[in-house]
Amino acid sequence: MPSVSVYDIVVTVVHLGLAGIGIWLLAIDARTHRLPNRIVLPTLGASLVLACADALVTQRTGALIGALAGMLILGALYAVLRGTSGGGIGGGDVKLAALIGLVLGWHGWQVLVIGAASAFVLGALYALALMALRRANRSTRIAFGPWMIIGAVLGIAVG
Repeated sequence: MPSVSVYDIVVTVVHLGLAGIGIWLLAIDARTHRLPNRIVLPTLGASLVLACADALVTQRTGALIGALAGMLILGALYAVLRGTSGGGIGGGDVKLAALIGLVLGWHGWQVLVIGAASAFVLGALYALALMALRRANRSTRIAFGPWMIIGAVLGIAVG
């Protein structure tokens, strides 16, 4: 039977905490189309601190570099999408993208790509299903945060 280290327990607890916050944000965004700064920004800050602490404790600077790169890349991608979407992507989505990029990037490039792409695929499938059922049209606003969160979980699970 493989032994479980204190590090493994801490990583699991952090992921469970992030999952809880993700569920909370998913519910809020689905209901209100808002991702509150009072939740997203402290979670991003705490996640940054934890990624730095991980690098110090484990001497794995590669994971920290991946986390920072993921945060910058996914945050920048969503910022560009926000600027070009005519209001389709909100500021909360951009901040959540930075947080998700940090977490996925910490896990690795494959996880980042799978998680980021999954959000768009799942969101598009949902929108297409709503349109097929005549419950939405091309101008219907759909909360994207839930798909970002579900995509991130899928990226971690599959990647």
